[in-house]
Amino acid sequence: MTQSVRQRPQIMKLTDAAAGRVREIMDRADKPVVGLRIGVKNGGCAGMEYTMEWAEDQKPFDEVVEDKGVKVFVDAKAMMFLLGTEMDYQTSTLKSGFTFNNPNQVSACGCGESVQLKAVDAS
Repeated sequence: MTQSVRQRPQIMKLTDAAAGRVREIMDRADKPVVGLRIGVKNGGCAGMEYTMEWAEDQKPFDEVVEDKGVKVFVDAKAMMFLLGTEMDYQTSTLKSGFTFNNPNQVSACGCGESVQLKAVDAS
């Protein structure tokens, strides 16, 4: 009897627009960076906020996502909140920026700066 190996789900994926914008900004960075670190923190009126910062190196418990030529390092504490998330980059007349299509998002505040997230059920 052979045992099947279960594939680990990809924590996040990027749209073409998001990957292109990350590459464009990385090319103009003042110091060498290896990718983008994404996480979540408590804050905002809805309870949590996404965090993004340039990664100069990989931290011991980071989950590394390579998508469309871009490396994203997902903070270990954020993995259960970001599983299945798609990161996009959108431009409109009034603003442009990264957005997150997160299946774990329960609600968001009116200004869109903070969200309420539930952890993925690991069972």
